[in-house]
Amino acid sequence: MKAMRQIKNYIYVLAAVVIFYSCSPADGNFAGSEYMPDMAHSVAYEANVYNYYYYNTWDSASTFRLKDLSNPRLPVKGTIARGYAGVYLNGEQSSDEVMNTLRGGDAVNTIAVPVNGNAPYYYEDTEEERTRAMAEILDNPFPITAEGLAKGKELYDIFCGICHGEKGDGYGYLVREADPAKGDVGGKYPVLPANLLLPDYANSSNGRYYHAIIYGKNAMGGYADKMDYEERWQVIHYIRSLQAKDQSLEYSEAANTLNPAFGTPVSEVAPMASNEEVTETTAPETEGEGDHSSDEGQSGGH
Repeated sequence: MKAMRQIKNYIYVLAAVVIFYSCSPADGNFAGSEYMPDMAHSVAYEANVYNYYYYNTWDSASTFRLKDLSNPRLPVKGTIARGYAGVYLNGEQSSDEVMNTLRGGDAVNTIAVPVNGNAPYYYEDTEEERTRAMAEILDNPFPITAEGLAKGKELYDIFCGICHGEKGDGYGYLVREADPAKGDVGGKYPVLPANLLLPDYANSSNGRYYHAIIYGKNAMGGYADKMDYEERWQVIHYIRSLQAKDQSLEYSEAANTLNPAFGTPVSEVAPMASNEEVTETTAPETEGEGDHSSDEGQSGGH
């Protein structure tokens, strides 16, 4: 009987050791383990969760926001966008010419977007940086087109018009007046949205709008994750067209009488040379001649 009790004690001790070991914390390269983890301790990423990610973590150093995991990552340095591999196979000169064109160059009909599709923004979310963006971001890299204005209107109605109003006058749906006859109690917006038709806004540079779209301003949140690079600029084009309409001026693909600095009508854009013209008029450079700089400063949001 004594031997049986000893065996049982050994079994109990062994079971306790196994149970405690199964709940051992993480240490070094060991990720730790958990006894009978329930379904709440999921290691899967939750794309719509913004709070701190604390499941399956053991200390504050391994706790971080899920939002930081779900944000888009920058492309790997040195990667080539789909469709551009042939450009690099044709040699250094060919790749430099394409990169210069895609990053702006000296022509008004080129767009400052790197071939990997990522357009970085070099301004922080501060008042000082906002002022700098207003002073430095002037030209809209996209020409004014009917298609672009139509796209800009669609996006404006979705993201902007509900506050700034269909006309841009600051009286959107959220700040509507009460209409008891229709059972409408009025808008609930805490502050009056900006009236984009006022001279202060109509005379502001494009940088004021682009910075606000990226980071937001006052009660307005940022829309950098809602609209891509081109969509932001098309919305700015449409806002300019509303300002022009309010002043009985024109802002279209045919003409810009509001302010030439705000956008270039596509009718005034010089056509790009065809491949045949480039071949006939451009002499090949010899090794060691020419400037093959990558023109990094041209890429970005302005």
